[in-house]
Amino acid sequence: MAKLIYSAITSLDGYVEDRHGSFDWAAPDEEVHTFINDLERPVGTYLYGRRMYETMAFWESPPDFGDEGMYARQYAEIWQGAEKIVYSTTLRSAATARTRIEREFDPEAIAQLKATAVADLGIGGATVAARAIRSSLVDEIQLFLAPVVVGGGKRALPDGIRSELELLDERRFGNGMAYLRYAVRS
Repeated sequence: MAKLIYSAITSLDGYVEDRHGSFDWAAPDEEVHTFINDLERPVGTYLYGRRMYETMAFWESPPDFGDEGMYARQYAEIWQGAEKIVYSTTLRSAATARTRIEREFDPEAIAQLKATAVADLGIGGATVAARAIRSSLVDEIQLFLAPVVVGGGKRALPDGIRSELELLDERRFGNGMAYLRYAVRS
């Protein structure tokens, strides 16, 4: 059975974007991006909400990053190679290859996908991830804590949920970010 993994870059106070919708403070440097690439290689399918999908669609045809951008080119290849499922009631068509639009978030269909997938699934976007967490579908939570406090915005994790977690891994980066990987206990 494949795992469903929620991964997010979040401020120290738990937000994926500030109250103005900005997340420019979350841009990973080369060291963090290279680490993220290694985490993302085993993912065969990404599940996204519309806004996260529109942000990530950049990776379908990114600009030439030059010699310094090897890690970014590698990420683009990883992202392009995976299937994408976008949950949206407003998006009419996909702007990227290997992408399908689903009009509703169906926990049973996702559970079936997990049971039949040959590679792990990643879920991106705090809103759609909150729905998966509330439906007890998420197996792992991977958080990259940025060394910034933004004071409000969109929360990385949903309110009103209590979940026991088991720390699986941790890492500190030179830019001040910290990585925490947790298993969600059943």
